[in-house]
Amino acid sequence: MNTDAIQLTQKLVLTTALAVLCAAAPALAGGYSRGDANIDILFNDSRFSATSELIYVSPGRHYSELMGQSVDEKSYSDDFFIPSLAIGAKFGDNFSCALTYTQPFGGSATYSDAAQNAEFVTAASLGDPFPNPTSRMKFSADEYGATCKVAFAAGPGNLHLIGGAFLETFDYRENTWIGSVHLKDDGKIGYRVGVAYDIPEYAMRVQVMYRSEVRHEGTGMYTPSDLAVANGITDSLPANGAGTLPQSLKIYAQTGVAPGWLIYGSVAWTNWSVLPQFSYDVPGLGTSNKIFNYKNGYTIQLGAGHEFSDKVSGTVNVTWDQGVGSGADITTDTWTLGLGAQYKAKIGTIGIGAAISYLTAGSQAVSSGATYDAKADADWALGIGISYAVQF
Repeated sequence: MNTDAIQLTQKLVLTTALAVLCAAAPALAGGYSRGDANIDILFNDSRFSATSELIYVSPGRHYSELMGQSVDEKSYSDDFFIPSLAIGAKFGDNFSCALTYTQPFGGSATYSDAAQNAEFVTAASLGDPFPNPTSRMKFSADEYGATCKVAFAAGPGNLHLIGGAFLETFDYRENTWIGSVHLKDDGKIGYRVGVAYDIPEYAMRVQVMYRSEVRHEGTGMYTPSDLAVANGITDSLPANGAGTLPQSLKIYAQTGVAPGWLIYGSVAWTNWSVLPQFSYDVPGLGTSNKIFNYKNGYTIQLGAGHEFSDKVSGTVNVTWDQGVGSGADITTDTWTLGLGAQYKAKIGTIGIGAAISYLTAGSQAVSSGATYDAKADADWALGIGISYAVQF
């Protein structure tokens, strides 16, 4: 039992990490959440280790009704990729560090002519003298982190103190009828701290991790469209904007329960209420306010892993994510089933994962801050991922 549990813990590090990401990503957990830095690599026993992951997500959210009228449209939520990289090193028995990269936040949407017309009509009815519908929006944040862990013997197991810093960049693009805006923040510093306790004999680990919020101040340019030029706006202009990406707290636990079997689960809280809106200003043209009015969100996951042979292991998990929307946009509860498997090759370990998410129905309303009234029926999202890891 004990040897099997230890081996299973080592073999499932990549499988569980991949499945967690695949499960969370299609659901767009917590508003605009995407990937997590892979700090599980800190618990590898090898002197050096590295893992890379790439996940493809097709969110599948589409409107079923606009301005009280039924519509049959393709998804407005764009497909995207989540890359992740981690390099770990162990310095003696009690100290290890990791360099990580991922995209913790992001969003991308392309709006149909019908949606743009709904925004135009709504703005005009509210007295806007120059309605300016959005045709496409995209933003992303890249995280470059360094995290270390110190271990101390404590009772039958080990106490681990975890801490590090990261640089988070921000890139925002929006296309509207009167032009495009591109804002960029080359990086602000954040930090993560945590504590873990494990008993390797039973593949047991309990971990609490906190990740700080980061406030971004982006600068860039506004470029006029043909419509803007026809209306006398001919020059590119400077633009600036600001917003805060949220702090989060995650509790994770796992334990061996039988030879070759592991169960795990997590609860995460994300402070999305820190982003009631994102605003940017183009001097001479005005200010654009993107209203979110998000509430804080919770994500709960439960899963199990099994070692089928010395080379093959797998995992399955179920995730519930609480929708953080309050009516300014459609961000609803989601349920996700994730599957992952890995194969230990002669050199390295190959992992694959897949997930399917059920997005519950929802609506948005002008009275709640939306740019137009709309509804969405229940939708489905899909995700697939691959990983490769080496240890030496």
